[in-house]
Amino acid sequence: MPRICTLWIVLSPLMLFSSCNCSGQGDRPQVRIGEHVWQVELAADEQNRRRGLADRLEVPEGTGMLFVFPRERVLTFHMLNCRTGIDVAFISSDGTIVNIHTMPVEDDPGNPKCTYSSKYPARYALEVAAGALARAGVKVGDKVELPDLRP
Repeated sequence: MPRICTLWIVLSPLMLFSSCNCSGQGDRPQVRIGEHVWQVELAADEQNRRRGLADRLEVPEGTGMLFVFPRERVLTFHMLNCRTGIDVAFISSDGTIVNIHTMPVEDDPGNPKCTYSSKYPARYALEVAAGALARAGVKVGDKVELPDLRP
């Protein structure tokens, strides 16, 4: 009987700690541009980058998706199956915004006609609700504070 009690005394605080969000590790990563912060989902593998924000009816204010690519290159996006307008900021490896587009919902979301290019090499793309970057005063040349993306 004492062994069971000892085990419970040792494990119960660990179970409580692991079930709460005390460490903040369960929080979404943040992207900061100036004074504005977005909580983001990461799209760091091919499957998540392909899916992106497809089929979402909205992108809540203050949230978005950060696309992470293995290397810097000219990036091209389209609005496949996107149901809400999106701003995209293309970001270089050093955290500088190289291009911004507002991408409206296409007439046929399953067959998009428009593409949006970074024009210059970029390693990241931040997608947020359409108009959010303009409301925040974000512009080409701004520096972006990216989350720690080390594995």
